[in-house]
Amino acid sequence: MREEEIEKLRGVVRDCVSKHLYSSAIFFADKVAAFTKDPADIYMQAQALFLGRHFRSAFHLLNASQIVLRDLRFRYLAAKCLEELKEWDQCLLMLGDAKVDEHGNVFDTKDSNVMYLDKDGEDREINISSAICFLRGKAYEASDNRALSRLWYKAAVKADPLCYEALERLIENHMLTSEEEASLLSSLQISPEDGWLLSFYSCLIKKYDKENVVEAKFRELEKESCISDPSDPSVVHTLKSNTDLLACKAEYYHQCGEYQKCFELTSVLLEKDPFHLKSTLVHLAAAMELGHSNELYLMACNLVKDYPQKALSWFAVGCYYYCIKKYDQSRRYFSKATSLDGTFPPAWIGYGNAYAAKDEGDQAMSAYRTAARLFPGCHLPTLYIGMEYMRTHSFKLAEQFFMQAKTICPSDPLVYNELGVVAYHMKEYNKAVWWFEKTLAHIPSPLSELWEPTVVNLAHAYRKLQMYNEAISHYEKALTLTTRSVSTYAGLAYTYHLQDNFSAAITYYHKALWLKSDDQFCTEMLSLALVDESSRGVDTKIEFR
Repeated sequence: MREEEIEKLRGVVRDCVSKHLYSSAIFFADKVAAFTKDPADIYMQAQALFLGRHFRSAFHLLNASQIVLRDLRFRYLAAKCLEELKEWDQCLLMLGDAKVDEHGNVFDTKDSNVMYLDKDGEDREINISSAICFLRGKAYEASDNRALSRLWYKAAVKADPLCYEALERLIENHMLTSEEEASLLSSLQISPEDGWLLSFYSCLIKKYDKENVVEAKFRELEKESCISDPSDPSVVHTLKSNTDLLACKAEYYHQCGEYQKCFELTSVLLEKDPFHLKSTLVHLAAAMELGHSNELYLMACNLVKDYPQKALSWFAVGCYYYCIKKYDQSRRYFSKATSLDGTFPPAWIGYGNAYAAKDEGDQAMSAYRTAARLFPGCHLPTLYIGMEYMRTHSFKLAEQFFMQAKTICPSDPLVYNELGVVAYHMKEYNKAVWWFEKTLAHIPSPLSELWEPTVVNLAHAYRKLQMYNEAISHYEKALTLTTRSVSTYAGLAYTYHLQDNFSAAITYYHKALWLKSDDQFCTEMLSLALVDESSRGVDTKIEFR
């Protein structure tokens, strides 16, 4: 057969693959390989078999060729076949010997002299070494060796920053601390024309930076950049309405406690793309915080119908039951989510929280410890362990775990708040003031109602230090965030009482009792304030309006 006829057959194979006619592709690829015996055509035949899910046949064909151990592309495809067959040890053997250090640098490899066929690919093809590193990482993760998988994923991203899947695994599975994520991004060799990619990656990692830093990253990606195209200078590219970028922004709003803003954004995103799973997860989290049980119910029904085998679907069911305070049912569905995907962090956190809501501390601790082991870059399990210890008044142990959470994520304001609370309980009021001030310094402005308890706690600590003017200032600041907090009015009243300003104290005790008429502390202190005021010979008649 003439060469031009064989080239036509190759074109048929490529077209069959593009139209997903895999049996046809396999049939014609087999004939081309038989005619030519060319390694590139044997590879094309193996690729067709792989895409047609004939993994054993594809592996046998590749393994039978004399070139499989000398050409990286053959070896990689053979290892991909073994991945699909879940034969992880054989997959690692096929990928060959290589070592990786803690920074993701590969060394001591025997692959340096191997061939690499079909080099005439597109300019921007993914480095084959990066793909091999990524596959090694997947194999180690499937073998439950998460420490090595983390290193190989880092190696994959460093070998080629375009290997997004490896970075996604590191971020989604919380394999790196916030500092390690930033360090990895700074080490990537990204060309100037791909500067947008580094900006986008920096939006994907943990977003606990200062507000102006995070907002600047989003603005950089949203701005319109003109392409220097002589034929059409009006062509403009922007990521302003990109779903992935907007999902990152929604995550940021959630981390800041801007749950309503987050919910509104994810609602728009899901209307645009109902199957964008990252937006779905953030939407569920925001709906949980806002107590939108009807929304959670509808989302859970749709997800279970569309994705019955995904952990996210059953996590949504667990969220619904948690929201309506049916914790036993929520725990059951969170558990189902973890059994479907043991590397889905929200399900483990939800599982622990469902136990904690029923004061079943031992089981909650077990779930949190499992999550801390599986996701070393996620500080939330450690933070929740500290909260459980604080609930049982084990303040020293709680402080140790809060400090550990701070090491993992040094810029989450919630960690500093909990350190302040535990210091307050240990009567270390100066330290409590310091931690609460650090909390407020890490919160984006303006303050939302979510952080009102932190302002009140800071005021309490100042009161304990007999710094009454500072205490009153912070109580009043808390009242600008919400006017329905009994503890704020009670604290403000008591501070005025300690300053012998009985008139102001009486006013605020009454405001507290208007919100909660059976509050024992305010009732008793109001009586004392009235007595103290009357002892001064002042008219104590209170005018109610």
